[in-house]
Amino acid sequence: MRKHLKTRSKSNSYLLVIQQFVFIALLLLLHGIQMPNTFALLLFFLGALFGLYTIRHNKPGNFNITPEIKKDALLITTGAYQYIRHPMYFSVLVMMLGVVLSKPSILSFFVYALLVVTLSLKAKKEEMLWIKRSNEYKNYMQKTKRIIPFLL
Repeated sequence: MRKHLKTRSKSNSYLLVIQQFVFIALLLLLHGIQMPNTFALLLFFLGALFGLYTIRHNKPGNFNITPEIKKDALLITTGAYQYIRHPMYFSVLVMMLGVVLSKPSILSFFVYALLVVTLSLKAKKEEMLWIKRSNEYKNYMQKTKRIIPFLL
């Protein structure tokens, strides 16, 4: 029974990743290749730079695209991780907000909202798994926000 639950958990994790990439692809397809406004372009590049900054503080092989925790994963609490627990999700959200604002529509805001929900579910699942694995994570949660620095 326990193996079944673990397999189901991993399947749900992969489903969240697939949803994430489908929503990102939809946003990119909805907006096509066009010259976005300056603010939208600035948001996109700020999100990308923040993502690169985040990666710089995480060792290759330590992070995982799914919310599953790798066997030898270390808790990172430096760089962006000292302020938020999921800086890569924040990076993706800022980048995609830039895409949405380049040519706003009700449909693109709806797809963006679905992306926000998907990344929030991934974050919650990852946190649940970290809590089971480490008491240190509980302390880390009290010192940091989930996705948006200083707010949420």
